[in-house]
Amino acid sequence: MDELNKLSSAALDASHQMAVSAIDGPMINKDAPFSPEVPSDLKKSMPDLMDRFSFKWPGSKPKDANPEDHAVWLLDNTAFRLPQDEEARKSLKLADPKTTRSSMTDGSVPNGSAPWHAEYVAAYFIRNSGRDVSKFVGFIAEKLNIDGNDEGAMSLISHRLEPFLDTVLPNHLVRISVHKTEEHTLGASSYQGISAQILPLHFDPQPPPITSQPFASSPIVPPTAGISSTTMLAEPEGWAIISDIDDTIKITQTPSRIGILHTTFAEPTPQAVEGMPALYAHMKTALQEPAFFYLSASPYNLYPFLKDFRNTYYPQGTIILRDASWQNLGGLISSLTVGTQEYKADRIVKLHSWLPQRKVVCLGDSTQQDPEAYGESARKFPGWIQKIFIRKVTGIAGMDEAEKNADARFEKAFQGLSREMWHVFTDPKELVEMVDELVEGRSS
Repeated sequence: MDELNKLSSAALDASHQMAVSAIDGPMINKDAPFSPEVPSDLKKSMPDLMDRFSFKWPGSKPKDANPEDHAVWLLDNTAFRLPQDEEARKSLKLADPKTTRSSMTDGSVPNGSAPWHAEYVAAYFIRNSGRDVSKFVGFIAEKLNIDGNDEGAMSLISHRLEPFLDTVLPNHLVRISVHKTEEHTLGASSYQGISAQILPLHFDPQPPPITSQPFASSPIVPPTAGISSTTMLAEPEGWAIISDIDDTIKITQTPSRIGILHTTFAEPTPQAVEGMPALYAHMKTALQEPAFFYLSASPYNLYPFLKDFRNTYYPQGTIILRDASWQNLGGLISSLTVGTQEYKADRIVKLHSWLPQRKVVCLGDSTQQDPEAYGESARKFPGWIQKIFIRKVTGIAGMDEAEKNADARFEKAFQGLSREMWHVFTDPKELVEMVDELVEGRSS
């Protein structure tokens, strides 16, 4: 009977996947244009995660998220002032006030003045919808040669897997409270279970000359069903840091499939790259509280994991992740290794639209396409990016160091840029003096 149940369950899963692919497949891909397909060899070697996607019938109206059944994450963000240029404002794609139904907490209508705007990104899931977790835990444990009787290790893998197993929730709305001052409606969530909208803030959280402090926003659902966000404020001028995460500030071993699985699911405490926390603390002080943006090619399922890592080692800042989920666990690996230049260059365009007058420092590494993405962006926006630092990574299985760390590779990536604009390093201490020179208006 057990075998018959398993076969029936597998048949239902296969039917569900085929139906979702037929009805919603094209729109799922369209909602995340910079998210790569899982290569066939990788897909065959990794398990499917079953019901990752829900049906979204064409023409169906959005529904409110149900706190009893759904979870909503609000991702940390950065508020900015709208540019004065009208054309620049149009490029921002501000949320439609008719759909956001903005109101002050007391129920009054906003007065129309909005000194700040911020992009609110929310991820929607069906709570506790992941099935047969033990199957996937066992798969990863076997791949990593972990003893199945090690309860601590198996529990950790199960906990880290949960955001990959719960079904994403399209076509839903959530009401959020911003700074306990005003409310907005977010949505409708995409086929990937994501909504992203630039909302007006009809209040001034920290009017000058008071130093800007972060404030919180929360889904109006029970705390167990959501993650609140923290908003940082960024005035038009000053410095900004655009930083990669994996193998730039966090040991991930992206060239190695086994390395990615180990550092994501089985490492109790993620490791910071030696010397990088001290460097970022120095930049925070020397550059006088720059806006930090952590731009990663990781899927958004890793947001709680990466947020905890950032909070442990690095300054507060916005974590920007791929707005896609995958039916197959191989999507995690392809997300980190395929099409990263196009994805990051696209996100940098968005950051420029928010803070075009800031001076920017970019940090990345040589494992993937950070040099190419940063070089492309620097050429596109002359004078905006002031310095590019690339960490030369060595000692990772599966990485072609001769190719990835070749001088010719970096020279091609940064073609057309001043040689003083970029620097490849192995020890973060090399960068301290260079950061200080930026502050003093010098560069070497």
